[in-house]
Amino acid sequence: MTAVPAPAPNLRLRDRHFDWFFIVIFSLFTITSLISDLLPTLGVDISHPSSNFFVNSNYWYAHDTDPLFAEPPTWMRIVTGLSAFVYMPFYIVLVTSLVKGWNWIQLPSVIYATMISTITGIIVFGVEFFGEPEWQTTNPVKFLAFNLPYVLVPIVLLVRMRKPLPFTRKF
Repeated sequence: MTAVPAPAPNLRLRDRHFDWFFIVIFSLFTITSLISDLLPTLGVDISHPSSNFFVNSNYWYAHDTDPLFAEPPTWMRIVTGLSAFVYMPFYIVLVTSLVKGWNWIQLPSVIYATMISTITGIIVFGVEFFGEPEWQTTNPVKFLAFNLPYVLVPIVLLVRMRKPLPFTRKF
């Protein structure tokens, strides 16, 4: 009988340099999910300036760029709700998994990256660029500067997590 070789040990975080990129970016995504996506999900009006810093930050972004975000229809509030209540907790678990080297995060990462690239990358970007005129972005450069990382970084994460036991190898 041939013995099955033991899996390679996890590399230490200091040996997985590119994982620091994910730790920083997904920590920032956690904060932006809380600041940006929670407000429209809860029905907070961000279509007008406000003395509230968080509302005013969203207004600054949306008023001349993103009418779909500024006055979201119900389906868009569901999309922002996914970010606030599903993706944000995932980001916290992902960052912890990256730091601790928990290999079980591989499959949830693949599922997440597939979901966000489909929902944000196809549906939201599709509406913003090709949908009804009242929902189209009015400032494509600013829109892409703020939103493209939320599609591109998960795709890079998908590449990082494409094989089981991701922390046994460098990216």
